[in-house]
Amino acid sequence: MVNPAFAGRTYPPTPAYEVGREKIREFAEATGAHPAHTDPDAARALGYADVIAPPTFAVLIAQRCDAQLVRDPEAGIDYSRVVHGEQTFVHHRPIVAGDRLVAVLHVDGVRAAGGHAMVTTRSEIATEAGEPVCTASSTLVVRGES
Repeated sequence: MVNPAFAGRTYPPTPAYEVGREKIREFAEATGAHPAHTDPDAARALGYADVIAPPTFAVLIAQRCDAQLVRDPEAGIDYSRVVHGEQTFVHHRPIVAGDRLVAVLHVDGVRAAGGHAMVTTRSEIATEAGEPVCTASSTLVVRGES
């Protein structure tokens, strides 16, 4: 069972994730591309320095951040029993190719519900210089064993 004492825990910043133009293109094509996601000239015409990521691209950084909790043996999370219950994003600015992003994981809650554990996390994603980029909130459902 998930360790309820983890509620309120904060993990150290993740290593920097360098946002590549090709990664944005691949993600955009898989999810429905706008020219600003794949064409640098289209992005510049909108005032951006390079292609911008689709809003849900932040999940790549957020899930890397959540992995700190999932892999923490003291947390008691059996990943084979995890279902991603919910994900939300609050963008402070678009993610742009060339960004180097770090994320700090906050475990906002751990509670039992119907024999399962509900773990709510928040990843504060920022540039290496500390500029806020996105707040990604997630609910992980850890299925009970019965």
